[in-house]
Amino acid sequence: MNTPPYRYDSDPLAGDWRAPRGGRAQPLEADLGLVVEDAQTGWCGAVVAVEKAGGMRVVHLEDRRGAVRAFPLGPGFLAQGRPVVLVPPTATQQAALATARAAASRTASGSRAVHAAPARVAVGSRLFVEGRHDAELVEKVWGQDLRVEGVVVELLDGVDDLGAVIRDFCPGPKRRMGVLVDHLVAGTKESRIAAAAQALPQARDHVLIVGHPYVDVWQSVRPERLGMSAWPVIEHGQSWKHGILHHLGWPSASQADVAQGWKRILGTVRTYADLQPELLGRVEELIDFVTAASASAHERT
Repeated sequence: MNTPPYRYDSDPLAGDWRAPRGGRAQPLEADLGLVVEDAQTGWCGAVVAVEKAGGMRVVHLEDRRGAVRAFPLGPGFLAQGRPVVLVPPTATQQAALATARAAASRTASGSRAVHAAPARVAVGSRLFVEGRHDAELVEKVWGQDLRVEGVVVELLDGVDDLGAVIRDFCPGPKRRMGVLVDHLVAGTKESRIAAAAQALPQARDHVLIVGHPYVDVWQSVRPERLGMSAWPVIEHGQSWKHGILHHLGWPSASQADVAQGWKRILGTVRTYADLQPELLGRVEELIDFVTAASASAHERT
């Protein structure tokens, strides 16, 4: 009797023949930064937190616009188009997630972050600084805090006409003026200008002038951030900024070189911890002063 030829090279029922076309979901640790997609809603984002909520574990995903949504940890996700089951991260990753959550809860100035705060109309009070570099440094460290308070930073372009600026500003109970002065050291030109401006009748109760001892705001960055143990002393008569750039071995021939050098220095500043305390204390003092008026007005309403 002849046996009919077998139609299949292998047993068609062998193996996982019920598996979906994309394959069965594989377990995947919900590591910090892992990008996944929720298969049901299409929400795609990076893992920013894994925690217990309402008796269950949830994973928080942040999309490219910065919005965050929480989903139950487990099946129902896609990673690079393949189905996965998100599982809790290892102890190392859990520690990294905890650190990330703590960092997100604080601003660069160390203040508690206020998330999703509505845009606030600028208040009457202002914070004045001498130049653009001062303003950029204040923005990097205290910008988020100032936006929450509605306080605008303005440039003085030097303090020689500080008295005129105060008179033009017309400070008052709800229009306070805080001024940060470079190189405010006893016996200097800056100290004499600040004293005369503070003595103006308009400045008596509604203007606060403080300063740091550094020749330039560059020096308020901790030298360790630039690989130095201390900022170098530049010879009298030489451009201070150009001398610093030369000491660092950076281009220093033009103003464009100065601008690029400052960008490199500013880039080393991550939080308030990268700044000298002589600047930190003065800026915090000014912010407290200019926001006190708006806080008092808010309490009265």
